[in-house]
Amino acid sequence: YVLKAMPSRRFSLVLCLLAFSLTSGCTDNEPVPGVPRGLDSVQEVAKSLEVVDNTPKATLPPDPSLPSPDGLDDIPKEGTYTVKFETTAGDFVVEVNRAWAPRGAYRFKELVEDGFYNDSGFFRVVPGFVVQFGLGGKPEMTRKWDKMILDDPVAQNNRKGYLSFATSGPDTRTTQIFVNLGNNANLDSMGFAPFGRVIEGLHVVNNINSEYGEDPSQQLIKETGNAYLKREFPRLDYVKRATLLSESNPE
Repeated sequence: YVLKAMPSRRFSLVLCLLAFSLTSGCTDNEPVPGVPRGLDSVQEVAKSLEVVDNTPKATLPPDPSLPSPDGLDDIPKEGTYTVKFETTAGDFVVEVNRAWAPRGAYRFKELVEDGFYNDSGFFRVVPGFVVQFGLGGKPEMTRKWDKMILDDPVAQNNRKGYLSFATSGPDTRTTQIFVNLGNNANLDSMGFAPFGRVIEGLHVVNNINSEYGEDPSQQLIKETGNAYLKREFPRLDYVKRATLLSESNPE
């Protein structure tokens, strides 16, 4: 998540860069059109979407004969639902399509229904690129939901207004979300799978305060929640409440 990570200040969304460089066929100098703030290679884009996570990752693929490690074998894979976000910048509505990313859609609904996003800050805002949020206002909420889910195949492009989960590598999605502020199709091949889109109030998302850029420390948010954010970044925008509005399930 950071363009230049400080040793004690690192921010959200990482990929396994080595694995990516082996599978993408891209060189270190490959240009990526439309990427902000001097990110001039695919590897640098992935580096910018970085999350603090020192958890050891398994090196062997999961055994398909066993239940999935995240316990989400039997989840809805069709249908839609909508969520209203009331924020300090105004309100916006998201429509989630389960067919796009069933695991991501299921986890997002769990988080909304548990009130996870209530009183959480938009801690990373890069105009033209992403708005990122999804660390609990209370550290105990972040700890409660620090449970990884497996990846979904990327079925949609990371278009403007589309939402995807942040990641710290393959199969590491937990709670952090970003809204694309531009058409970031370069993120598709990196495994970021959109699960929904803003259908009302995209102008509100575009107006979320960006003055602090990528300065807030994700690690400090995890440790102290809003106490840190409100002290150091007094004009930060927040989700006041996220509410499930409607749900449509196929017969």
